[in-house]
Amino acid sequence: MTEILVRPPLLGRKTTGRLNADVTRLLPKPLLVAIVVILLLAVLVPLLYIVLASVNSDVSVASGAFFPTELHLDNYLKVWTTVDLRNGLINSVIVSGSVAIICAALAVSSAYVLVRFAFRGRLTVLRTLVGLQSIPGTLMLLPVFVLFASFASALGIQIIGTRWALFITYITFALPFSTWVMVTYLRGLPRELEEAARIDGASSWRILTRIIVPLSWPGIVVSAIFAFLLGWNDVLFASVMTDRTSRTAAVALQVFGATQEGGAIPLYGQMMAASLICALPVVVLYLVFQRYLVGGLTAGGVK
Repeated sequence: MTEILVRPPLLGRKTTGRLNADVTRLLPKPLLVAIVVILLLAVLVPLLYIVLASVNSDVSVASGAFFPTELHLDNYLKVWTTVDLRNGLINSVIVSGSVAIICAALAVSSAYVLVRFAFRGRLTVLRTLVGLQSIPGTLMLLPVFVLFASFASALGIQIIGTRWALFITYITFALPFSTWVMVTYLRGLPRELEEAARIDGASSWRILTRIIVPLSWPGIVVSAIFAFLLGWNDVLFASVMTDRTSRTAAVALQVFGATQEGGAIPLYGQMMAASLICALPVVVLYLVFQRYLVGGLTAGGVK
């Protein structure tokens, strides 16, 4: 008798990819969809409520109405007079923007030295960068305040109550994390490009500015955005280190919210409108740099 062998049909690429996805998926697809929907609702529902409350009347918001009974678009105009928002936004943009730019430049330079050069104490510096992330910022509030006050008395200059106090504070806390992000990113860059540049006679500074920086834009953007958000969202240090002229937008919102506490109905509409206005620069920042955050330039062309 002749034995007949029956071969299973060959699977196409789409079928193979679908099977691999089914194997690697940790949760069943219906459960995964349900979890994603719940997470989206947890994020979008509060955001939608803030948007609707910003154009609603204060009485309707106080009564618990979700949808506005009548539109009050003038909340976005009144907020500029009731809240010191203009001065706060200017201070936040100046301080946070300066911290982001300087921190990104220092981070990529420091990371290049730590990754590409061998010297005594290199591992100690790297371990210190990691260890500094475990120190809570609230623990450093009083020492930083006393340190600035002591320097101000010794030098005869004003530090607390100025933008410089916030700038020094934010860059001190943001630089270790940004440097570690750049260290992790630069470790993935191929050394062959730098070796070829050195053969051609390029110096370390030229390699850093002409090769490392253009290839490290995704990491630089991530470290810069982290430093920017650290200064933009901070309330604790900004409320202690600033005065009326140098307070940031976050402190202005806090002061405005504190003044609304009392027997009368708070200005909920203007509070929500001011919150959306303060969040708008961050949203624009993510939209502008999203291609650096989502994709990587090195993953696309260097490897």
